[in-house]
Amino acid sequence: MAYTGSCACGAVTARIAADAPVAVRQCWCRQCQQMAGGAHSTNAMFRTEDVTITGTLGTHAYTAASGNTLTHSYCPACGTPVMAQVSARPQFRTLRVGFINPPHDLAPQMVIWTDDAPAWAMFPDGIERHARQPPPPPAKS
Repeated sequence: MAYTGSCACGAVTARIAADAPVAVRQCWCRQCQQMAGGAHSTNAMFRTEDVTITGTLGTHAYTAASGNTLTHSYCPACGTPVMAQVSARPQFRTLRVGFINPPHDLAPQMVIWTDDAPAWAMFPDGIERHARQPPPPPAKS
C-alpha cells in the first residue's frame, strides 16, 4: 500500500512509495507533548527515499533530550505538523500520522519516552515500551 498525506489546507502534500512503514511509534517526549497540545504524537517512520513532499514547509530545529538535533516540519499556512527529521538518522523521515490521509493501517507498534508521560497517560496494551529513546530501526535489507 502506498500512502499519501496532506495538511489541513492542502498546501503541503506527500506521496510515500512504501508498502509499510519502518515503524509506527507513539511518542511521549516533552517536545511531542508541547507540539500535540498536551498528549503524545503518533508517528510513522519511512525511509527518506520513499517520501516525496510537495509544497513549502516551515521548520523548527532544536537539541532533543536524546542529544540529537530534531527538526520539526509543518505547513506554514495552516500549522499542520508534517514530519520530523533527526540528525542521527537521516535515512528516515518520521511523518505525523494525522498528516497521512486515511484510510490507512498505521497503528502504534511501540510507545517511547514513557518516562516523560504525565501520570494520566494511557499506553496501548500489548505493544513494546521504552522509557526513553528506543534502539534504531534495523538497517535496510
